[in-house]
Amino acid sequence: MRLPRWAGALAVKAALFITVMCCALAAMLGALVHVSVTHQTVGEARDLALSRLADATEAYEAGDPLPPGAGLDPGELPGPLRGLALSGRRGTMVADHRGRPTMWAAGPADGGRALTVAVDYAQQARTIEGLDRAILWSSALAIGATVLVGVFAVTRVTRRLHATARVARRISAGDLDARVHDRRAGDPRRPQDEVGVVAAALDSMAGSLQGKLLAEQRFTADVAHELRTPLTGLHAAAELLPPGRPTELVRDRVAALRTLTEDLLEISRLDTGRERLELDCEELGALARRVVRASGTDTEVRVVRDARVETDRRRLERVLGNLVANGHRHGRAPVVLTVDGPVVTVRDHGDGYPDYLVAHGPQRFRTEGGARGHGLGLTIALGQAEVLGARLDFGNAPDGGAVATLTLPGTAPARGARAGH
Repeated sequence: MRLPRWAGALAVKAALFITVMCCALAAMLGALVHVSVTHQTVGEARDLALSRLADATEAYEAGDPLPPGAGLDPGELPGPLRGLALSGRRGTMVADHRGRPTMWAAGPADGGRALTVAVDYAQQARTIEGLDRAILWSSALAIGATVLVGVFAVTRVTRRLHATARVARRISAGDLDARVHDRRAGDPRRPQDEVGVVAAALDSMAGSLQGKLLAEQRFTADVAHELRTPLTGLHAAAELLPPGRPTELVRDRVAALRTLTEDLLEISRLDTGRERLELDCEELGALARRVVRASGTDTEVRVVRDARVETDRRRLERVLGNLVANGHRHGRAPVVLTVDGPVVTVRDHGDGYPDYLVAHGPQRFRTEGGARGHGLGLTIALGQAEVLGARLDFGNAPDGGAVATLTLPGTAPARGARAGH
């Protein structure tokens, strides 16, 4: 049997703890009641037996007939009590007599004999047995009711904790609009518990994080837009410079700055989440070859199993182009682009992706080991893959080299598959 998702370890542990404590408390109270009632019942029966034994002793010493239930050395008298009476002392003992519980009282008599009295103890025994059954059933009912109430109270807390955890996971996945909105935390008139405090702190953190990210996105977009106008003039001015090595260096830097500005504009558009797809059916193998030809690099294309995909061709070409360019820029040849149905991989044979990138994904404006670039190519590839509804994973091959794996949705096998360069 599988427990509900909200019934996690905390609810199970709380239920076990409540059950154990209830059982211990019921056992302790039941034992105290049993001992107290049994002591009182046995004491009353003992007093009655000793009183009848005193009456039988007076009758015996006076030579009168013994009262009912009294006798001299009966064969049913328990051995320990017989020995006590023969030693000159009086005592009592509960034992079975003719299939019924009996309270025996015995004392010394003339001639080394024992004078005894038998008092029926069946009613007292039934009273104690009934009491024990009542204690058992009432303890079971009390434990069951307490466990149900305790589990209900604990599961209310665990549900709120699971709701908070779900919102935290949504925030970590990029949904910055997610909030817990815990009712207890939102009502200042109600006492605040720890779960409400955590939920309020998470909502506050999400709001602060969202504000900072929106400010960063606005800053990136504003910078990119403001740079376009002076860059256009700078590019026009660079084209008017006389030929020569200094002119080539200026034009190269202007082109790099224009590329950076266009990348920043693309990232700002992706950050807004308002990109729209222009879907069309494409052959993955043919599209991969076009990307490699457009890149002007010596990249090997392997089509293990071709497939037709309904996707945005421009965005998919942008993703694959960035992955191929990154493989040549930061890795080492050979760079291989492989199409295997809906999965496209780009692998180089360099030092592999940095650990932070494999663990947390690409981060803008961060490169490892002084590498050239601004860390925007893989960031754009990941953003465009998300727009396409695809999954882009980064890893390192066991024998060395970086491996980027793009898994596309909604694919169907093509009619044929063939390999090529």
